[in-house]
Amino acid sequence: MTSSKIAWLEFSKTAVMTWKFHDEKHGNWPVVYVLDDDRDVARSSRNNLRDVYVGESLNAAGRLRQHLDTPAKQHLKNIRVIIDQRFNKSVCLDLESYLIKMLAGDGANRVLNRNNGITEAKYYQREVYRESFRNIFERLKGDGVFSRSIPEIENSDLFKLSPFKALTEDQTTSVEDILSGLLTDIERSAGSTVVIQGDPGTGKTVVAIYLIKLLVDIQNSTSLEDLDRDSRFSNFFTEKNRDLLDHLRIGLVVPQQSLRESIKKVFRKTTGLHPSMVMTPFDVGEADGTFDLLLVDETHRLNQRANQPSGPLNKKFATITRELFGDDDANKSKTQLDWIQKKSRHQIFILDAAQSVRPADLPTELLSNLIADARASGQYFQLRTQMRVQAGSDFVSYVRWILDPHPLSLPRKRQDFGEYDFRAFDSIARMQEEIFQRDAEVGLSRMVAGYAWEWKTKKDKNAFDIEIGETQLRWNSTQTDWIASKNALEEVGSIHTVQGYDLNYVGVIIGPDLGFDPERGRLFINRNSYFDKKGKENNPTLGKSYSDDDLLRFITQIYAVLMTRGIRGTYVYACNVGLTEYLRGFIPFSP
Repeated sequence: MTSSKIAWLEFSKTAVMTWKFHDEKHGNWPVVYVLDDDRDVARSSRNNLRDVYVGESLNAAGRLRQHLDTPAKQHLKNIRVIIDQRFNKSVCLDLESYLIKMLAGDGANRVLNRNNGITEAKYYQREVYRESFRNIFERLKGDGVFSRSIPEIENSDLFKLSPFKALTEDQTTSVEDILSGLLTDIERSAGSTVVIQGDPGTGKTVVAIYLIKLLVDIQNSTSLEDLDRDSRFSNFFTEKNRDLLDHLRIGLVVPQQSLRESIKKVFRKTTGLHPSMVMTPFDVGEADGTFDLLLVDETHRLNQRANQPSGPLNKKFATITRELFGDDDANKSKTQLDWIQKKSRHQIFILDAAQSVRPADLPTELLSNLIADARASGQYFQLRTQMRVQAGSDFVSYVRWILDPHPLSLPRKRQDFGEYDFRAFDSIARMQEEIFQRDAEVGLSRMVAGYAWEWKTKKDKNAFDIEIGETQLRWNSTQTDWIASKNALEEVGSIHTVQGYDLNYVGVIIGPDLGFDPERGRLFINRNSYFDKKGKENNPTLGKSYSDDDLLRFITQIYAVLMTRGIRGTYVYACNVGLTEYLRGFIPFSP
């Protein structure tokens, strides 16, 4: 399907009127168009992005005249109209969505569209039409509209974390219900607490970013001329809702440093959003005044009172608690969750309790109470559709079952995940070779491991951290955006660099910190082979000590997180002989 034509014309009334009379289809046929300000994408930088807008219409000439009368688009220069005699409304909506997503992920653009209606719709011969989209992309790229290739864009954080995503049905329903309830509570001057729960890969972070962008778009809407009345969220774009959200102070709290920095990059390049909206829990605690709405991604990674990574942060923890709640000694049980609730009128907590990986993380019972309260008030939402792992949602539960410290029953049948590349290896060198090959084929393939080796390279850059047989490896050389860093393929990422991220293929090294006892039929940990000091230290402030059973729960949850990063495949190598033999019962071994 290659009959598409792409017409270029100047963004002016004269050019549009002249173009209209060239062909009756220009005023009566479903088309997609791209507007831009003619900025050179090759020279685009953080502060020099090209403005682009993508639309679709049955009356292209009429719609373009409307844009020419819109003050916010007066600076645009170019129009490119994509016309195909086989296009229909559904195809155009899908192509519009595709181009918006790709332009947002390209890194050189600031997309001017709202994200009020980008959903994953099905229609007749969708896959056939989508093949033609790639041809359209390449032609637009050849014309300078895109600066990066399709694989480069689709493997980027800007694409994966973009607010311009096609939501699944359960994501869409959750966003609708949450937004409707929030507007009602704001109108009634009532507070609210919402919980969104989901397994790895169900798009929890995407929902948070999408919802913030949607709120800001409603908040900043000045006219309805760009609004598609058929879009899923169009009914929220009213003058009443705009007034309710006027001056709404919104923040997104992200506990993990690496994920936080990646999201800031997205906010920096998205109209209406700003990187200052993305914060640490400490930023919230120290902020002046109260937030109207705080969304917390990875809520399970918020901290209780525990020894922080540095002395200044320990002091900050005490200071913030004292300023918010009074005497610090009487409030040592207060957590960063309490800070969030104290500093905001409305909260949306996004979590997966099974992804807690350190003793300092919020305790399980606190998260259980938060979920129970949300259920009781009708403010609990669960995401079920697996968006990351192509093996489906059963893969996540299967991995967690394999790593369950206290399985209810043994044995259990090995599951077949079809074309999903799930393999274990006897040789670490062989697994590394496979990761190199997958990266050459599709990119974004990385090795990761549990913290079962000392981090020697922090002091000696020439040292090796991980030595298994003749294979010598180094930990990640950067804490932020490691996956996209130039040395990532040669390095091994830790839990703190990959939690919350997608990979095409992941090679997981299960270190000597985790083993399997065949006589007892149980997993066990080797405390001396676990080198995350913050991951095993006791908490004298709260009078808590952590047993080997506690540590086993954290370590198995770490490996479960690592083993659920891969979109196309997951490879596993275990150092412990007993664990290797145990895995043979559940994972096909590579020859």
